[in-house]
Amino acid sequence: MARILSLTLNPALDLTVPLARLEPGEVNRSEAMITHAAGKGVNVAQVLADLGHQVTVCGFLGEDNLQAFETLIARRGFVDAFIRVPGETRSNIKIVEHNGRVTDVNGPGLVISEQAQQALLDQLARIAPGHDAVVVAGSLPLGVSPQWLQGLLVQLKNQGLKVVLDTSGEALRAGLNIGPWLIKPNTMELAEALDCPMDSVMQQVQAAARLHSQGIEHVVISHGADGVNWFSSGTALHATPPKVSVASTVGAGDSLLAGMLHGLLNFDVPETTLRRATAIAALAVTQIGFGISDDAQLARLESGVRVRPLTEQ
Repeated sequence: MARILSLTLNPALDLTVPLARLEPGEVNRSEAMITHAAGKGVNVAQVLADLGHQVTVCGFLGEDNLQAFETLIARRGFVDAFIRVPGETRSNIKIVEHNGRVTDVNGPGLVISEQAQQALLDQLARIAPGHDAVVVAGSLPLGVSPQWLQGLLVQLKNQGLKVVLDTSGEALRAGLNIGPWLIKPNTMELAEALDCPMDSVMQQVQAAARLHSQGIEHVVISHGADGVNWFSSGTALHATPPKVSVASTVGAGDSLLAGMLHGLLNFDVPETTLRRATAIAALAVTQIGFGISDDAQLARLESGVRVRPLTEQ
C-alpha cells in the first residue's frame, strides 16, 4: 500500500451531541456526548488507515489539550509529525438530530505564529520525500493566509508529491492556482471559488475543463445524498449512493476523498474507484465517528451504488 501524508492545519476536538430534535431557545436533552479527535485531514487519515495505507499526520496541535489526539495517533499507528503550539486546539460542537440534520458550532481555532508556520514548512521539507501523496484538508487557522497555503502547496508539489486539496473559500481559490493533482469541493464551494454557477452538469463539465487546463487532473464534485461527479482525462462519471439510515453526515466527504485516493493510487478501474469511494461515504453517514467499521456492510453498500457515464440520463 501507499505512504500518505495527511495535513490538517486547523484540527478540532469534535463534541457530537445526538438528540431527537433540536428545539432552538429551549432546554434540549442530549442522548450522549461523544468526543473525537478530528479535523478533515485527521478524518481522511483514519479511513486511509482502514484501507491499509501507512499514514503520517501533520499540522498544528495545541499543547494544552493533546491527549485525545495523541491517543488516536497511537491507536491508529500514525506517524506523528504535528507541530505543537501554545494554547488549546479548538472544539467544534456537532448537534445531530434523528433525521440526520447536523448543526455545527465551530470554534475559531488557534492563532498560528510565523515561527510555527516556518517550523511546519521545515518539518515538511524533511519528512515529505518518500510519501506517494499528500492530503491537505480543512480550513485555515487564524494567522495563516491563503497565500501562505499556496506556498506550502507549491513546496509539496515541488517535492514530487501528488497534492490532494479539500478546502473552501479563499483557501480553495488560492490552492487552485498551483494545479493540485486532485480536488474535492462540493457544488457550492466550487461555484464560490470559480465565481460561476455549478448547478447543471454542463456547467460542471465546463468548469472541469478549465481546471484540467490549469493542471488539475482529477475534479471530484460532491452533491451529498445526490451523489458525486468525477471528471478526469477520459473519465466523466456519476455515482448515486444507496439509500441508508443517516446517523450523521459528519465525515462523509472526508471518507469519499479517502476512497478516491485509495482507488487512484491502486490504479483501480475508474468505475471501481468511484463505486467504492461512494460506498465508503455512504457507510460514514450511518455512524458517528470515522473509519470503516464494518467490511460486510461496506460490501453491501458497494453493491447498491450506481455508476454511470455523465452522458447517460
